Amino acid sequence: MKVEQISVFLENKAGRLAEVTGTLAEAGINIRALSLADTSDFGILRLIVNDHEKAKSVLKDKGFTVGRTNVVAVEVPDHPGGLHGILQTLSGQGVNVEYMYAYVQPGGSNALLIFRFDRTEQAIEVLQQNGIPIVPGEKLYAG
Repeated sequence: MKVEQISVFLENKAGRLAEVTGTLAEAGINIRALSLADTSDFGILRLIVNDHEKAKSVLKDKGFTVGRTNVVAVEVPDHPGGLHGILQTLSGQGVNVEYMYAYVQPGGSNALLIFRFDRTEQAIEVLQQNGIPIVPGEKLYAG
């Protein structure tokens, strides 16, 4: 039920993001979802790709610092309050959302959000107990 996400630490200067995307493109790796956060000195690029092992390898070979994190992909009803209901369910069980970002699912009727929780296993259990659809990594990697 978990999705493998890679995190790339980038100097906050022109061209660094393009180096990452170029490296992945040359290796034939498809970016499925991403989030970029920055400070004045560096950025953290979070990626879900179709081949995370290869992505980690080629990026490390190019000198990038790469980490790995497990996240959870959740289908969220695409209507007012859809996300609120899920967040209320999680917070009611003491699960904290550390960060989240959206993933576009072609032809889908629901929104898809990628969550990083403080307690991933508990979050998965709460989601499952409440009938909230979790999307497996294989589905995201393949598209």
